[in-house]
This record gives sequence, C-alpha cells and structure tokens, in this order.
Amino acid sequence: MKKFIIWGLVTIGAVVLIMWKLNANKKANEAKTEFVKESNTGAVPVLVQKVTRNAFAQGFLANGNFAPVRELSYLAETSGRITRLLVDEGSIVKQGQAIAYIDGQIVNTDLQSAKANLDQLKVDKERYEAAFQTGGVTKKQVDDAKLQYDIAKTHYEAAGRRVSDTYVKAPISGIINKKYIEQGAYLSPGTKMFDIVDVSRLKLAVAVPEGQVVTLSKGQKVKVTSNVFPETSYEGTITFIAAKGDNSLNYPVEMEVNNVAGKQLKAGMYGTAHFESPETSQAIFIARTAFIGGVNSNEIYIMEGNVAKKRKVISGRILGDQVEIREGLNEGDVVITTGQINLTEGAAVTVQAANK
Repeated sequence: MKKFIIWGLVTIGAVVLIMWKLNANKKANEAKTEFVKESNTGAVPVLVQKVTRNAFAQGFLANGNFAPVRELSYLAETSGRITRLLVDEGSIVKQGQAIAYIDGQIVNTDLQSAKANLDQLKVDKERYEAAFQTGGVTKKQVDDAKLQYDIAKTHYEAAGRRVSDTYVKAPISGIINKKYIEQGAYLSPGTKMFDIVDVSRLKLAVAVPEGQVVTLSKGQKVKVTSNVFPETSYEGTITFIAAKGDNSLNYPVEMEVNNVAGKQLKAGMYGTAHFESPETSQAIFIARTAFIGGVNSNEIYIMEGNVAKKRKVISGRILGDQVEIREGLNEGDVVITTGQINLTEGAAVTVQAANK
C-alpha cells in the first residue's frame, strides 16, 4: 500500500512538471513568433555612425634592414705573386691606400724594354722629320716613323699600367670585411682578393604601400631608429623611389643614413623609417563593417529618416578597422555599420543601442 502511494505521488509530480514545461515552451514560441512577425513587418534594428571630418596625420612607419652605401669585391688585375700584404680582415682603409704588393719583376722588365724602344723610335721620328725638310726622305717615310712611335708609346703606357697594377690600392674607403688571399699566393687576373664595405653611411631599404609612396620625394629627410640603439635617432635622406611596385602594390624606397659616432649601426641590422609630415588633412573614416560584402564593393547603406538607402562611395586608405572615404559621403550623413544583411533598398530601420 505504501509503495502504491509513493508511485502515485511520483506520477503526479511528473505530470505537473511536464505540464509546466509545455506551458513554458509555449510562451517562448509565442515570443519568438512575435519577434519574427515584428522583424518581417517592422523596422530592422541597426547600428549607425554619424559622418564627421577629423584631422588625420600623414606620417607612417616602414621597416627594413641596413646595407652598406657602398661595397665591392676587389679582383686582381694582373698576374704575379703577393710579396707584401698590408691589411687584414677588419682593417680600415682609405681610398688610394696601398693594401698589397705583387711581384713586379717581369712587368718592370717589360716597362724598361718598352721605354728603350720608345726612346729609339722618338729619335728616328725626329731624324726623319729633319730630313724631310731638306728633301732627304719622302712624306710617307715620315708618316711611317710617326706611326711606329705612336704604337711604341701605347705599348709603353700599357706596360706602365701593368707596373702600377702591382701596387694594389683600395678603390674606396671602408673596412676589409673579407680577405680571400694570403702573402705568397699567386694571382691571376680576376682572382678575388678582398670584400670592402663602406659603413660611414648606411642604406635603409623599405617597402611603402601605394597610398603612401605618392607623398614621398627624393631628397626628403627621414627620421630613422634602430632596436639596437633605441635612444638614438639617425637622419636619413631618400635617394631612390621605385617607379614600379611589386605584386602587393608596395614600392621599394631607399635612403642613405648617416652613422653616429659611438652608436654606429652595422649592415644587416633592423631599422625603422619614420615618415613624418607636419601637415594634417581632414578626412572621413567609417567602420570597415559598414561595407556591403567587403570594402572592395564600395557600397554602403546610409540612414535617411528611418529608411535605409544604398550609397556608392570611393574608399581610400585602410587603417585597422577604419576605412577612408574619398567620395560619396558628406558630414552629417548617417552610415549603417551593422545589420545590413537584413536590409534592402528603402527598408525601414530603427537604431539600436550599442552593447556596452
């Protein structure tokens, strides 16, 4: 009997719970139905942004790596054995400074021979010229003597150049970054001897987007910083702006950067160019979410009264979640930033409070 009473109470409780749940579901369905009815027949809830013009600074940053303003690989220009090597890796050299000597015995002999031949032909030329004045020789003989003299003079100058090449001199000022030869080594023309880099000035190469490269010009001064010496600013000067961009519409820009004593940067280090402009412009920016199907569509909805109107605009720079509008909007226009998925031309809208 007791068990029967317990089962009865459990059954009654279950029935009451089921009835309560059904009633709650009915009320929820009625609320949803009413919301859908209002959405289909009433105003579409949206968020909006009022258009204003704000001051916009033209400055921007670009990152790149420092490279030497000048660097070259020095190649041997003559044959011979190195008799003296005057520099090592890391040596600082000046342009025109002797950095190595090559055995010049053979080329010195050639020079002496060429000088003797030149002197003899000079005497012959002068003798023929004097004889021509008295009719002793013909004009052709004089011309032949002059030709032989000119050829010998060319050979003598070439021999002198070969002798000069035995004194290896630095073609630029800089640092011996790499040495490929040792004293006693035998050289042939074209043998690689040294890598010389000039880091008194550096070159910083960066990539600048198309919308910002048009604001730059050659000779423009640029502030440059580096993570190595964050407390120091370096002065750069734009020396090159590419006429053609890459596939990402970025344009290579190069600038020469003067090093600072005691805070010298090295080639390969990371640097940042600060393209600053003292001028500011008044620009219109709207939320990126305002565009129908994305920024490239250049279509948005504006709110006129309580009605949505589609508007064609021309977009410009994109800064984070904000997009510049160059044409199509005026101050005071009200742009719909969310809810466009439910909108059609002329649909009634109502502004909802933004979530805090």
